[in-house]
Amino acid sequence: MVWFGGWIVLNSLSRSTQFDPFPFTFLTLVVSLEAIFLSTFILISQNHETRLTKRRNHLDLQIIMLAEQESTKTLELLQMIAAKVGSSPTTRKPKRCSNRSNPASWSSRSCPQPATIQKQSSQTERNRPIDPRFYSESIARCL
Repeated sequence: MVWFGGWIVLNSLSRSTQFDPFPFTFLTLVVSLEAIFLSTFILISQNHETRLTKRRNHLDLQIIMLAEQESTKTLELLQMIAAKVGSSPTTRKPKRCSNRSNPASWSSRSCPQPATIQKQSSQTERNRPIDPRFYSESIARCL
């Protein structure tokens, strides 16, 4: 703003230093060129942001697909457990443990204690497939 005001004042007041007469044609040219360069830089920035957004969306898609594969494997494991126990996951609902909030009332016939499951599952290696026999014993107590 100061630049444009100075340009107009310099060209309006003194006739000896006047390099752009009243319609300020040269000032209009400078402002138009500035607008062209600014719009070019903005378009370049938006193009770069668009490429970054596409890469992020592709990565999100890959993550979602991996999560879906893991969910599918978990469902297959659940079906194997249900088959091992002799239950159909669609026809029989598991019983809820009424005594889960009171650890003193946990017994061998109730649901497995979370510490027991955590201890046993931490001993398994991550790369080794999960043995469904381990889980069928724990879940069978809740059925």
